[in-house]
Amino acid sequence: MDRGTDRAEQGTATEPAEPGRVPLAVVVVDRDGLVSHWSRGARRLFGTPKEEAIGRTALDLLPVSGALPQEQDTSYAACDGLGPDLESSLDGGLSYPAAGRARITAPGNGRVDVLWWAYPLVGPGPERLLVLAADADGLRAGDGAFERIAPGFALHTDFPGSQDLARRLPEILPSMSVGESARIVGQILELGYPILEFSQNDRVPVTPDWGVARRAERKARRERAARALAAGEPVPEELRDEGEDLEYSAVRERLEFLNEVSGRIGTSLDLSRTIIEVSRAVVPRFTDVAGTYLREQVVAGEEFADGVPDTTTMWHRVAVEHTDEPGRWDDVVPVGEAMPFPAHTPFFQCMTSGEPVLVPRISEEMGHAIAAQFDKRDIRPLITGRSMLVVPLKARNVVLGFMILLRHPERPVFNDMDRVTGAELAARAGLVLDNARMYTFQENVAETLQDSMLPHIPPRMAGCDIATRYLPGTLLGRVGGDWFDAVKLHGGRTAFVVGDVMGHGLNSAAMMGQLRTAVQTMAGLDLPPAQLLRNLDDLAQRLGDTYLATCLYAVYDPIAGELHLANAGHIPPVLVRAADGRSELLDLPTGAPIGVGGVPFEAVRVRVEPGDRLVMCTDGLVEVRGEDIGVGLATLCESAAHPAASMDDACDTIIRALNTRGGRKDDVALLMARLGGIEPDDVAEWRLALDPAEVSRARAAVREQLHAWGLAKLVAPAELMAGELVTNAVRHSHARPVELRLVRGDTLLCEVDDDDHELPTLLSAGPLDEAGRGLRVVSTLSREWGTSRTKTGKTVWFELTLPRR
Repeated sequence: MDRGTDRAEQGTATEPAEPGRVPLAVVVVDRDGLVSHWSRGARRLFGTPKEEAIGRTALDLLPVSGALPQEQDTSYAACDGLGPDLESSLDGGLSYPAAGRARITAPGNGRVDVLWWAYPLVGPGPERLLVLAADADGLRAGDGAFERIAPGFALHTDFPGSQDLARRLPEILPSMSVGESARIVGQILELGYPILEFSQNDRVPVTPDWGVARRAERKARRERAARALAAGEPVPEELRDEGEDLEYSAVRERLEFLNEVSGRIGTSLDLSRTIIEVSRAVVPRFTDVAGTYLREQVVAGEEFADGVPDTTTMWHRVAVEHTDEPGRWDDVVPVGEAMPFPAHTPFFQCMTSGEPVLVPRISEEMGHAIAAQFDKRDIRPLITGRSMLVVPLKARNVVLGFMILLRHPERPVFNDMDRVTGAELAARAGLVLDNARMYTFQENVAETLQDSMLPHIPPRMAGCDIATRYLPGTLLGRVGGDWFDAVKLHGGRTAFVVGDVMGHGLNSAAMMGQLRTAVQTMAGLDLPPAQLLRNLDDLAQRLGDTYLATCLYAVYDPIAGELHLANAGHIPPVLVRAADGRSELLDLPTGAPIGVGGVPFEAVRVRVEPGDRLVMCTDGLVEVRGEDIGVGLATLCESAAHPAASMDDACDTIIRALNTRGGRKDDVALLMARLGGIEPDDVAEWRLALDPAEVSRARAAVREQLHAWGLAKLVAPAELMAGELVTNAVRHSHARPVELRLVRGDTLLCEVDDDDHELPTLLSAGPLDEAGRGLRVVSTLSREWGTSRTKTGKTVWFELTLPRR
């Protein structure tokens, strides 16, 4: 109140106050019953320092030992009807204003007769109770005229001096934003002013004691010394003691202010929240208006070039805090606007020099020059005549932004001491903002890195629908070693993989990227699951023995209706049966993690039916510290079996069921596949002899099958490309017959198998070359094509997009 409250508390308990002007203690209690404000008057009355009171339970600081005996004060019984006792009020049971007298046991002061008023507070802020208190002994005169006083309430309309009382009331409240203080003052005005009752007819409003009881001569001396200090003039000899006292008080006040601001800012590394904290820390105690501007790159969380800003540097207005009426600044200087500043403005001088710029009063000429930067908006009425201080927000000798501080014309202008205070404030705020900026930048880098390492899997692949989720660790940052993938294999098959590199951070993410790339490469070679994990383990050994990883690898064959799975220390997958909705953990040989070295891996085959769902995830989803992992696996099975309208809904159901348990600190990778299968009627196969005449038979077979499937539009390109592939296979095959397969799914797939292990390559054929045109034709006409080795040779395939029906 700090300024107002200090004046309100200049009186002491030993000096009788003028009726109506009472030295008040002011205490604010939050919704948890803890003290959030403790004035100096509260310290004097109750004997507890502010630093010990803030954050403590109010009942511990204001113990009520009982009401005064009725015979001590015949008028006291009447005040019992004003509401509950103070103890009940502090305990959160107060829903309407209350007042009373109580005997308080205060440390160092013994038992004190206290008058108190309590106001319940409602609204968005944390404040829930305002308590005003005064020492009843300090109000008694020697002749006993005040012996019958009792606390009470009265609406402000009952008093002719209500306007003056309404003006003084905000000055005894805690220092807070204009909106919060207006809310509390409005509620007190509605509930009723504190009064002192001398009889049923005599009621006097209670206002803060402004030191009327002090000698007028001492007051005048202090005012003269203050004027001399403010004007920068030497203090006269007869006022030297007063001047030194005032100067010491001013320095102490500024140090206390800076210490308080430092405690209020930097509570979060979130850039937006930090900006708001910095703005609200200075309004209204230090200034009436605070506008914060930051470099464009700082707002975006990006790096920017070294060097001094210039006239092309864009500055974003990120916050405007003020004590004017609501909405006055919003249209003229909206938050979010970006603009450069010309060289002749004090803002440019501040951001290029890195030093505060003080303008005691904004003249008409300067107000016009500043307003010229705001297109079609007249800012002059808001700034002209005000005192202005522009302070740079810098860290590590780099200007990140600046704050424009303005004071109302009736308020003392900024002086050199304010310039020093503002510079120190800006230095602390700049460091906090830079920490938030760097954290935001690192978060963006980590998010970009993680997104680049996670694959973008199509929701539909041959014979299956796929949905995935990735959740970064809640406490350990966005970068981790969890990954998932789906790889297309020949024969309409799909490989699913989920892995987890142990540990967190960039090193784990880098290891994850290498292992994921290796899995994709080996999957393309059609290695069996157990052999793939064996090769991956060998690769991890060559990369180093620092990291271990778990991995689950599964190959789905939609034509055969079969899963082929192998596990390397990973949690087992869940299979949800479409027939009865039953879910089960597949019993797989666990195997050792990748990187252990020298251990065998085994694979199993599991029959599946169309509509079955396969759920694979990392242990971060099911494992909670201090809880058996079996609980998480059981929850996973239960939630996976829950009916869902779509694959995405099914994934969200699992995430919600397992994330609500709390305690999750690890990354989460989740892959779900609905195994739709491919019907036998959608597959056609032929075995062709190693005879060039079989090429025409292959073309005829493709033509007839496509007409049977109603795909006449694809006959010409499919017949041509199939003939080219069969021609190459017959020419290069050694002994085994050539196999031709057509698969109708989301696309038309054509595959040709032979026993030659040499993979064909795309060549650039010249006009006179007799070979090299076949794959060129396939590459030009197909939607997608490729080659892969098999156990017995190779497969060459292409896909065509099905025509719309």
